[in-house]
Amino acid sequence: MASTETTPVQDAGSVEAGLDALETTATGRPTLGQTFVNKILPPVIAVAVVLVAWYVLYPVVDDPTKLPSPGAVAGAFQDAWLKGDLLGYIWTSVSRGLLGFVFALLIGTPLGLVVARVRFVRAAIGPILSGLQSLPSVAWVPPAVIWLGLNNSMMYAVILLGAVPSIANGLVSGVDQVPPLFLRAGRTLGATGVKGVWHVTLPAALPGYVAGLKQGWAFSWRSLMAAEIIASFPDLGVGLGQLLENARTASDMAMVFEAILLILFVGIAIDLLIFSPLERWVLRSRGLLVKG
Repeated sequence: MASTETTPVQDAGSVEAGLDALETTATGRPTLGQTFVNKILPPVIAVAVVLVAWYVLYPVVDDPTKLPSPGAVAGAFQDAWLKGDLLGYIWTSVSRGLLGFVFALLIGTPLGLVVARVRFVRAAIGPILSGLQSLPSVAWVPPAVIWLGLNNSMMYAVILLGAVPSIANGLVSGVDQVPPLFLRAGRTLGATGVKGVWHVTLPAALPGYVAGLKQGWAFSWRSLMAAEIIASFPDLGVGLGQLLENARTASDMAMVFEAILLILFVGIAIDLLIFSPLERWVLRSRGLLVKG
């Protein structure tokens, strides 16, 4: 009778063959049709559904002071474009938001590293950072106006107070999730001090850090809009928050919707152009996202 017993070499060969089969799964570049169906068509359908619902609800409400027609909002966009103001509204807010976010990044990153690595500092200010992160950004506008006056410095101060805690806490969370084996291996190879932080800690903490950056940008943008809405002053220029406040003062719902849509558009555009590619790169570099 033939023996059914397998040798260890055969077992190892079977396991290796199974692993090779997993690694050689075909994942070719998606076709143009697949890209359209998977990435372009869903948001187009979502926008179409919103527009249809808008067209259906507008006659039901029948009050342009509460719900303007899509045509009226389109007219507000057209007027701002023809006057040459539309891009100015966007640039005023985007330039402030991005510059304030860069400042928050330069402050929040070293702060997060210190909190994550120094036990005393973590015990002292870790809970304060968490509390600041949960504090509504609009609460910082009145004291910032009193301290700094109605100027761009006040705007940047509100952005920093809203974004720095999120960036720092995101990095702390990422560092906490770094496997201790990585740190020991880095020290064995001579990566200590600043070299260890740069070559081991930061790369290993990237997923949490990127999540903190995304949240930090969201808080930056929200803080800036709150500051522009509350602290309006002619010398500051007209940003999107100021546009929204001007529309409210004039009871112009078409302009209100124009400002809301522009604020939403900028937030989505920054995420798609900066943070989504960065997040995909981090996931792909760790083998968590198939290229294609």
